[in-house]
Amino acid sequence: MSTLDTSRTSLEINSQPETWERAARSAGSRADALPRRGERVAVVGCGTSWFMAHAYAQLRESGGHGETDAFAASEFPGGRAYDRIVAITRSGTTTEVLDLLHKVKGTVATTAVTADPATPVMTAADQVVVLDYADEESVVQTRFATTALVLLRAHLEAEGALPSGVRPLAQAVQDARRAVGVALDPDVSGAEQFTFLGTGWTYGLALEAGLKMREAAGAWTEAYPALEYRHGPISITGPGRVVWLFGPAPQGLAEDIARVGGLLRSASAEAPGGLDPLADLIVAQRLAVQVAEARGYDPDRPRNLTRSVILGPTPA
Repeated sequence: MSTLDTSRTSLEINSQPETWERAARSAGSRADALPRRGERVAVVGCGTSWFMAHAYAQLRESGGHGETDAFAASEFPGGRAYDRIVAITRSGTTTEVLDLLHKVKGTVATTAVTADPATPVMTAADQVVVLDYADEESVVQTRFATTALVLLRAHLEAEGALPSGVRPLAQAVQDARRAVGVALDPDVSGAEQFTFLGTGWTYGLALEAGLKMREAAGAWTEAYPALEYRHGPISITGPGRVVWLFGPAPQGLAEDIARVGGLLRSASAEAPGGLDPLADLIVAQRLAVQVAEARGYDPDRPRNLTRSVILGPTPA
């Protein structure tokens, strides 16, 4: 069995269909802690959690559930009024998230989604949703992030607030099962550069895919909204370089990529009928592990990273 099959990161990546199913089943029991229809909501996080916040904010607002913004926790606009702040934090110890929750305590309702119930976020937030079954040993975050987004997406689905064109979660889970077995194209895994693109909620997934490749493999990656690609970023594309698209391609994009010699990769090329974009992120996670190992890196021990960023004392 290859290292790709046995690294801790790979095992956690491959477990996502099961954690997604569990999150989808549990969303109804935690509806009291999740945003109510019509609430004005800010979703915050750091790194991967921020990108999941971006995806959820786009899903919620475009589905008509309520005005929703997403911020890196360190960039939250203090003078803006919200009905609820939702913080996504795997470790429950991230300094910027805890600082924000302490700062707003008593002035706005707060909900945290975390993996660890034995951390300071349990008292920093008014309500906490614990996804301990999706916690990870790996430094590079994979299944907790997607499972948190599944929980939030399941809540929208239950409220009839999924945007048009977004697949039901039952289908997304089936797509996730296919994603863990999709063969990775050697022309993709051997590329020297990757540009990830998305539209609406899938732009957050594109940002996250780029981050995974940088974290695990030290790869040269960029990420943009799909329609921004031709406003400059296309200049980096050429032979031996990949454009990875989450969701449908804007008109003419495939032709433009082919014209400059790049390789367009989309889920429909690897799986008949395509994959849910969130399931396609699983394929990108697997690619990150494969590229890391091909370069002699250990995906379980990424360079210069720790599981949580703790900058200093947090207010009591």
